[in-house]
Amino acid sequence: MRITISGKNVEITDALRQQIIKKVSKLERYFDENTEVQITLSVEKNRHIMEVTIPFNGVVLRAEEYTDDMYKTLDSVLDKLEKQIHKYRTKLDKRMKSGAFKYDKPLFSDKFEEESETPPKVVKTKRFAVKPMGVEEAILQMELLGHNFFVFTNADSDEVNVVYKRKDGNYGLIEPEYL
Repeated sequence: MRITISGKNVEITDALRQQIIKKVSKLERYFDENTEVQITLSVEKNRHIMEVTIPFNGVVLRAEEYTDDMYKTLDSVLDKLEKQIHKYRTKLDKRMKSGAFKYDKPLFSDKFEEESETPPKVVKTKRFAVKPMGVEEAILQMELLGHNFFVFTNADSDEVNVVYKRKDGNYGLIEPEYL
């Protein structure tokens, strides 16, 4: 695996870097050796935040966690990633190297909750009129509705966009990019 570690508002010590590489490298059992892992560390107030992104074969695995200690955060984020891998293993097995799931015992946690094999289904469809508006107005509408996201037509680009509320209290904007 190729592991890239970057930091925002945090100094990445050699000890921390080595610990991250040591623990994240254990995920090699699920991925090809050329799989790229991007890790971003940041500190905001007393929160030590770690975001791990693993793009492979058109799928992106992503986990973000925070605690009061970066080493605890590393353990939490790896536990979360491994749960995602096992939860979606039947869907991902075809895209991952063969035999990736020969181990039933998890690496980073004591056990997994057994989930039913019935796949989730769409139980409700909602239709609504989409009026052109600016990003600020869309955020206001989202807040007034009490939602975490809002779909709208961007008046500037005439494209369908999504604004969403992030865990850090800020907002994100999703804009389509056509290839």
